Amino acid sequence: MQSHGVRIARSHAYDWVALLLLIAMECVLNAIEPFHRFVGEGMIADLRYPMKSNTVPVWAVPIVAVIAPMLIFMAIYIWRRNAYDLHHATIGILFSVLITGVLTDAIKNAVGRPRPNFFWRCFPDGIAVYDNITTAVICHGDASVIKEGHKSFPSGHSSWSFAGLGFLSWYLAGKITVFDRRGHVAKLCVVILPLLVAAVIAISRVDDYWHHWQDVFAGGILGQKLAPILCYL
Repeated sequence: MQSHGVRIARSHAYDWVALLLLIAMECVLNAIEPFHRFVGEGMIADLRYPMKSNTVPVWAVPIVAVIAPMLIFMAIYIWRRNAYDLHHATIGILFSVLITGVLTDAIKNAVGRPRPNFFWRCFPDGIAVYDNITTAVICHGDASVIKEGHKSFPSGHSSWSFAGLGFLSWYLAGKITVFDRRGHVAKLCVVILPLLVAAVIAISRVDDYWHHWQDVFAGGILGQKLAPILCYL
């Protein structure tokens, strides 16, 4: 498998280089300052939801949406011994999540929508300060916390989850021939399960007051639309 797998990887060297470029772009997009949309005194009432910790931590998303599917790809390889399938499934899911991630962060930075808990990011002591003329908020919170507060739309948890687990869902649909017209409901349940996990992760973002429902919906659509395209390229 090793020599055959290496030959396959070498034949797709440009794809792996493209993945490295996407990782670099993702790092740059995370480092730059997002657009700071105007937030006035009359708008802040809708942004006073409490600051809560993440039900699903940021570090857990790649584990659930990328590493777990890769383990399934490996299990299928052990069963079928198809190095070509393993390589393409692996590179496919990486493209799915990284392209989705780059698009998500680019939109986040361009839109600069404040999170539902923006008030407490801006005024951690609860004392609001506004400009006397424009009524714009004058934040005195931690700069990195405020920066993160301008990245509400779309939801990265949602887009990453649906990009990775959506890819897995389509992959499994092909492997177990879920659309073979034999009416096996169990097969359909297997295919739906990854999407259900992605949906639960996405919904947690609204429950934690880190995102508006529109952010989660848009992120889910973004990830889910890219997944089937990249799965069947």
